[in-house]
Amino acid sequence: MPTAFNTAEFRRSDGPVAHNAATAWGGGSTGKGVTIAFVDTGIDVDNPEFAGRISPLSKDILNAGRDISGSDNHGTRVATFASAARNDSGVVGIAYDSTILALRTDDVGSCVPGSSGSASGCLFSDGAIADAVTYAADNGAKVINISLGGDGATAQVRNAVAAAANRGVLIVLAAGNGGEDEPESFATLLDTAAAGGVIIVGSVDANGALSSFSNKAGAQNSHYMAALGEDVCCVYESGTAYLLSGTSFSTPQVSAAAALLAQAFPNLTGRELAEILLSSAYDVGAPGTDAVFGRGILDIAKAFQPIGTLSLAGSGAPVALADVTGAGASAMGDAFATAALPAIVLDKYRRAFETDLAGTLRGARPAERLRNAVGGQQRQISLGSAKISLAFSIDASDPHLGLRQGDLHLGIEDAEQARVLAARVATRLAPDLAMGFAFAEGANGLVAQLQGQDRPAFMIAQEAAGDTGSLNRSDVSFALRKQLDGWGLTFAAERGAILSGAEIRRAYEMRGRQLESGASTYSVAFDRRFGDLDASLALSLLAEERTLLGGRFHDAFGLAGADTIFLDARLGWELAAGWRLGAALRHGQTKVHSGGLVARGSPISSTAWSFDLERRAVVAEDDALGFRVSQPLRVEAGALNLLLPSSYSYETLLPGYAVRELGLSPTGRELLVELAWRGFLLEGSAAVSLFYRADPGHYATLPDDTGAAVRWSREF
Repeated sequence: MPTAFNTAEFRRSDGPVAHNAATAWGGGSTGKGVTIAFVDTGIDVDNPEFAGRISPLSKDILNAGRDISGSDNHGTRVATFASAARNDSGVVGIAYDSTILALRTDDVGSCVPGSSGSASGCLFSDGAIADAVTYAADNGAKVINISLGGDGATAQVRNAVAAAANRGVLIVLAAGNGGEDEPESFATLLDTAAAGGVIIVGSVDANGALSSFSNKAGAQNSHYMAALGEDVCCVYESGTAYLLSGTSFSTPQVSAAAALLAQAFPNLTGRELAEILLSSAYDVGAPGTDAVFGRGILDIAKAFQPIGTLSLAGSGAPVALADVTGAGASAMGDAFATAALPAIVLDKYRRAFETDLAGTLRGARPAERLRNAVGGQQRQISLGSAKISLAFSIDASDPHLGLRQGDLHLGIEDAEQARVLAARVATRLAPDLAMGFAFAEGANGLVAQLQGQDRPAFMIAQEAAGDTGSLNRSDVSFALRKQLDGWGLTFAAERGAILSGAEIRRAYEMRGRQLESGASTYSVAFDRRFGDLDASLALSLLAEERTLLGGRFHDAFGLAGADTIFLDARLGWELAAGWRLGAALRHGQTKVHSGGLVARGSPISSTAWSFDLERRAVVAEDDALGFRVSQPLRVEAGALNLLLPSSYSYETLLPGYAVRELGLSPTGRELLVELAWRGFLLEGSAAVSLFYRADPGHYATLPDDTGAAVRWSREF
């Protein structure tokens, strides 16, 4: 509860305390501008609790020339629990800023002067009540409180209530004080007539038990709820404080709660006000709707929470705040940890709520590099001649060793050690022209082989060239290399998919699957050897259909993909016999496709780099020891500009928009250091690796990762 409301006056006010009214007050909802009509015995116009808020349209419905203050205090007491002022005196009503339309409807001479809090001493005709309901609807009342009852209701009053409900007015009725299993027939008949535009209110005590005098929900349970109506503090009269009991006094608390909602969400009809209050009631008694408590006990705080499926204002696309609306890519690391994306969402009743969508974003899970390096069980098969070569691997974990299309992929040793093309098929068309095709493998390995690169075989730390900073699946790739007077010119293309690094759950699409979207890569590379120095420079385009460097966002954002230009530079230097120094640098510039909620701009830059030193023939002629330091692709600067709803007009039912920047640069920076040995051991190929990994996945808060890996394989 906001501390500003924790006053002596508030603590004396049982109804606002019991029903969590201060939550709505803290958000600015006090009933201001909303008219509550009280069809009753009039109101004390001199009571300071109502000063300045009694509508000048208040009147004696019977036009008998009577003062609206009346001779009975029932109407004044009812209005107190709904609308008493917040003035540090007496008690405060739930809708303390609301406008009071007092409609005196008691029959002339029927009230006994000075009678008790009950209106039982007064008589009311259905004709007067019907006229009051119609008058209230004609004069701007949003809520009509009728803390009256009786047996039966004429067609005249039923028609008046139905007409008011059809005009968007909510009618709130007392269940009655007979301790019966059903509300009084006056209330049940009007409920039926209003077809959802009525709430019938029973009474509970301070412990939430139904008051012994209160009529129960009975057959009207779907439109019945309860509020505090037993020993409710306090009404001050002639220096005396009175505790009051009766459904007459629980009813205005529900009316006042409706006024708070009507102020906050002026688009709501009376029937929608009823649905919200009833569906948000605190469930007591038998689970769900029951014949005693109906829908439960009034809970104003819950009534002000979103209900049903949410959507971004203006888009209509569903957004589940409990689910994930954005999944970052590996290159973005922990960028979402400090993000803020304020936006307006609408619930099923078109009520606008401000939320921070950043709370629904998730970063990509850091890659399990050790498991990826040694976790698979594979059999590599390669064969070839001077003009053509083939290579593939089979998943050896399959007990039947079945060859399945989706399981085909090439091992690192085939690509970088065995000098066999990292592809399905490669062929030399002419002495200066070679071509390769790959299935389920990327173009990077094809290019490396066509260029004749001799890369050190590291298990954990990857080379910077070709790092996309995302989880990729390659379906098919192609490369063509032409030798031109000492220069090599290589064209390559690849088609595959980007896999999301974290799930985005969309109820109409996802069933625990990992999302994937199409992506294509096109590249051109130049390479040349200058004595002991070999170098290559490549320019590539990564075209993503629905992702951003592998990051994915909910359909409501309308992300239509991105294009990234990567510049790759590689150097290799045979600095001495058996010694090789290598370096690679990748720099990317990403342009996000605008459209939907994605605003223009959003330039993003990213880098990856690696340095390595290799010594061949360390303990044997055919072994090698390598040392590498690398940084995987990381977004260095840039943000995704989103045009998000920032305000909402209930007059036009349209949102206003503002550009929000979602920073994509992480605070962490992953650094990988690996010492790797490879060679022949025990008639097989062996590899040993020791590695250290700082800020895994570019997450600054994750502990550093260290480990070792050993791999051994043998030809059969």
